[in-house]
Parts: sequence; structure tokens; C-alpha cells
Amino acid sequence: MSEDFEKLLTTFQRHLEVERNLSVHTIRAYMGDLTSLLEHLENSGLSDISQLQLVHLRSWLANQQVKGASRTTISRRAVSVRLFTKWALKNKYLTSDVGASLATPKGHRTLPEVLGIDDAKTAMDSMATRAAEDETPMTLRDVAMVEMLYATGARVAELCGLDLGDIDYNRQTIQVLGKGNKERVIPLGNPAMRALKKWLDDGRQELLNEKSEKAVFLGARGKRIDQRAVRTVVYEALSAIEGIERMGPHALRHSAATHLLEGGADLRTVQEILGHASLATTQIYTHVSTERLQKAFKQAHPRA
Repeated sequence: MSEDFEKLLTTFQRHLEVERNLSVHTIRAYMGDLTSLLEHLENSGLSDISQLQLVHLRSWLANQQVKGASRTTISRRAVSVRLFTKWALKNKYLTSDVGASLATPKGHRTLPEVLGIDDAKTAMDSMATRAAEDETPMTLRDVAMVEMLYATGARVAELCGLDLGDIDYNRQTIQVLGKGNKERVIPLGNPAMRALKKWLDDGRQELLNEKSEKAVFLGARGKRIDQRAVRTVVYEALSAIEGIERMGPHALRHSAATHLLEGGADLRTVQEILGHASLATTQIYTHVSTERLQKAFKQAHPRA
């Protein structure tokens, strides 16, 4: 890639990090998309970004489609490019926002995997039974983690990042740092709070060492637990449910959202609990609930 394009990439990445304050994962996705575009432009003989036209963007997306990219991927890449061209215009790399009118297919959103309420209870009860039969620091920790993921709908990274000072015992809440470094407060139910206290009182000190710092959840060697370890724990916990092949932590997040809506919570409340920037993201769970209602209707109603 040319030196000019390399400099352009570096400057745009700094904008995403400093001005937009986006997560590392989101920045990586944007930069991957923009790198792909600039490489396509070079291969097409365009070396000056000021000469960028809508036809070049359409050519790039068409090339992605030929290579087998899904509608969701193409849609996401179009969003990346529109963000870039808007920034490029503002910073005088372009004389017009050529990406503003770039039309793309809507990405296909699959409905998330969701546990039934009884299935979720089975998973929690199974974990609690195992901990009662074999009460070790690890089993106490695992029960607390699974209970908290289901109770709060928190992301795995948010759970791993929890510090002791993030817990408010009086209000029975936790404060998490979500995507874009946005903080939010999430309430905890009684079972999750009991499991958390049990782990902190009877389990955590057994793994505690100088590497632990203020982390709530610790790995076997006393360091802050990593996301891979949490996923393994959740996979094992959910494997206790008959008919469940392989569900991870995000299934607990999806389930928490769906069960809140089915219990009468409004969309705005669920949006705040989950930390969604857009209400449209939260709305997908209304479709899940509707689908479950239709299934129950067809199974139970004599005139279905």
C-alpha cells in the first residue's frame, strides 16, 4: 500500500480512538474494511483519495459480493465507508461526501439463541447443586459468574472487568464498563447477590495473591479471570440442559433480555440494562418473544 494511504489509515484510526472513543473490536473492524477499500482502489489504478467517486465504492462492494461476502458483511462495510467519507470531507481529503448516497442491502439479522425460563432455572440449579456437593473456590466462583451473567445480561468482557469497588451491596447493583468506555449500573437479583457474596466471602481469598489486584473474579492462578475461562464455564453449565448442544455466555445475555421483556419490562429499560446504544438493537428481542408466543400458541391452542 502507498505511503499516502498508510498515513490516511493512521490518521483515521486516531480519529476513531480519540474522537469517537470506540472499542478496540469496533476499530479493528472499521480499519479492516477501510484497508480492503484502499487496496481495491490501488488495484483499480486510483492512488489519490481526493479522486474517490461513488462508482469506486460500488465497484468495491460488488467485488466483495463476488468473493462471497454475506449481506450482513457488505452492509457493515458500507457503514464503515460512509463513516470514513464523512470524516474525509470534514478533514478536506474529499470535496464532497461521495459515500453518503451509497445504497446497500440490509443485513440479515438472525434471531438470537434463547433459553426457556425453565431451562435457565435448570442450569442455575445444576450449578448450585454441584457447588453444594463439592464446595471449592472454583465451584463457588463458577456459580456466581453464571448467576450474574443471567441476572444482569452483562457481556463477558464486562464481567471479567468487574472490580470490588463496582459492587454496591446496599442498592444491590454493579457498575460495569461497556462498549465505548460507557459506564452503566445494573441491578442484581437475590440469587445472584447470594452467589456473589458466597464467592467473595468463602472462595476468593483462597485464590488471592499479589496478582489479583481488585478483580472480583479470579482465575486458578489468582489473576483476573479471562474471557476464555468464563466461556468454558458457561458452556459446561448449559450442557446440563437436555437438548442444548453448545450455548455460550451470549445466550445468557439474550435470555436475560427476552425474559425481562416477557416479564413486562419496557424496551427502554432493557436497552439501558444491556447497554445498547440503539433501541433498534434491543428491539430484536421483541421478535424473539413474539416467536416464542406463536410457538406456544400453536402447541397449546385447539384452534391453532
